[in-house]
This record gives sequence, C-alpha cells and structure tokens, in this order.
Amino acid sequence: MNLKSDDARWGSAAKFFHWSVVILLLVQATVGLVMVQLPKRPSVIAWFSFHKSLGLTILLLALLRLAWRAFDRHPLPPPGMPRWQALGAKAGHVLLYGLLFAVPLTGWLFDSASSLRPLFWWDLIKMPSLTGGANADLKPIAQTLHLWLFLALAAVAAGHAAVALVHHFFQRDDVLRRMLPGRRRLSTPNQESSP
Repeated sequence: MNLKSDDARWGSAAKFFHWSVVILLLVQATVGLVMVQLPKRPSVIAWFSFHKSLGLTILLLALLRLAWRAFDRHPLPPPGMPRWQALGAKAGHVLLYGLLFAVPLTGWLFDSASSLRPLFWWDLIKMPSLTGGANADLKPIAQTLHLWLFLALAAVAAGHAAVALVHHFFQRDDVLRRMLPGRRRLSTPNQESSP
C-alpha cells in the first residue's frame, strides 16, 4: 500500500481523505436534515452540538486534504481524454474544495452570530467566535448562506459521483477504480484526474 499517489492511481493518504470526507458528509447531511425537524427542547442540543463538531472535523479534514494534495502527485488523465473534460474535472474539484470550506465556515459564522452558547469541538476545544458576539443582522444571512451552500455542495458532489460512474460503466476507464479503497488491478498503466 503506497501512501503517495503515482501516475496510475491515488495513494492511500488521498483515498483516506477522500472517503473519510464522503462518509462524514453523508452523516452530516442526515443529521442536519433530521435535527431541524426535531421539537425545540433541551434534548435537541446534543444533535446540534454533534452537527457542529462534525462540521469542524470536515473542515479540518478538508484543510489536511488540500495540504496533502499540494505535495502529492496526481495520476495522469486517461489516454485520449478531451481537453474540455480535463478542464471540467479541474474546475469541478476547485468548486468541491471551495464548498467543503464554505459550508462549515458559514455554519460556524451562523453559530457565532447566534451566540447561544460557547462552541466546543467535541466538548474538548473551545472555538473562537467569528463575530465577537451576537450579531442579529448577520445571523439570518449566515443561516441562509449555510443552507444554500450545503445544497450546492450536495448537487456538485452528486455530479462528481455521477461522472465517476459514467467513466466506470460507459467509458470503461479506471477513473473510479483507482480511487477505491485497497489496491485494484488497473486496466492500463496511465489513468485519469483528481479526487
């Protein structure tokens, strides 16, 4: 198992970051959609605290993933991939990274503007307020941004997954296979774009 990526496949570190973020985003989306439907009573605080801590964890993983990506090589595009597809893949990944930062940051901003109680990451680390206290003007803006950016992230992530499946089932290249956990036998030595 190679930690670093090579020309043909993603390394185990890139795969770890990719699939950890995918799994945590699925959990986070489920928790977020469920908790806003719950009756407003003290027992719901645990749901919100979990959601906030998980969001900060996703933000940290996104930062680590971006830092690792800056030093890790990227597998080559599949032979014959049109330039517009390669550019589209790069643009899609830039958008995904931007949203991976923007969604938790707007959630943190909303929490700071609400200033209901101190924000603790997993009940261990007290996080600083991004607003310096309650901000009634900023609170609804941050809340709306958080929701719409989440919906944008869900749409872009679904599109990303759909493109990977098209590559796998219709173009029959190794774009998806080389990002799957473990070592998969690849059909050709050189393969596709980024995670």
